[in-house]
Amino acid sequence: VGNLTFLRVYSGFINSGDIVLNSTKLIRERFGRILQMHANKREEIKKVFTGDIFAAIGLKNVITGDTLCDINNPIVLEKMEFPLPVISIAVEPKTKSDQEKMSIALNRLSKEDPSFKVLIDLETNQTIISGMGELHLDIIVERMKREFNVEANIGKPQVAYRETIKKKSLNIEGKYIKQTGGRGQYGHV
Repeated sequence: VGNLTFLRVYSGFINSGDIVLNSTKLIRERFGRILQMHANKREEIKKVFTGDIFAAIGLKNVITGDTLCDINNPIVLEKMEFPLPVISIAVEPKTKSDQEKMSIALNRLSKEDPSFKVLIDLETNQTIISGMGELHLDIIVERMKREFNVEANIGKPQVAYRETIKKKSLNIEGKYIKQTGGRGQYGHV
C-alpha cells in the first residue's frame, strides 16, 4: 500500500487525484488514493468532505502538523506544539545484523510520533530513545518487534563523566603520601 497519511478536512472537500499545496513547506502534493479506514480494513472512496477523517496514499513530504490547502487559497493553520520527552532509555539490537533494521524502524517511528525522539550519543555510542513515559517507550519497542521484526535490548543510558579545570585555583595545596613497605607513593599539587 505504501505510506498511509491520516488527515482531517477542516473545510471544503478533496477528490482522489487532487493536487494541493503543503503550505507549511510550500510544495505541491498529489493525493493518490483516498481511503476510509475501519479498524484494520480500508475502503477506497473518491471524495471526502468537511469534518471527515481519512487516510491518503501518495503524499510524499507530509509530516504531522503540516497544513494542506487549495493551491489558489494558501493558508497555514496554527502549528501544534508537542511536549518535550520526559524519559529516555538506551536501545541496542540483540544481533549486530539488526542494527540497520533498527535504525530504519526508529526513523519511521519518529516520523509518525512527534513526541518520540531518537538520538545517537556520540560519547557513549548508544542509541537513546526518549518519550512521554515508560509505557510510551514500551510500545515503541514492541512496535519495532512486531512491525519491523527487530528484537532490542533496553537499558539505562550511560553517563559520560567529564572533568575539567575551569579557572585558576587560589592557594590550594594538597599532598598525597602512602607508604606500604616499598618505595611508596608521593604527590604534591
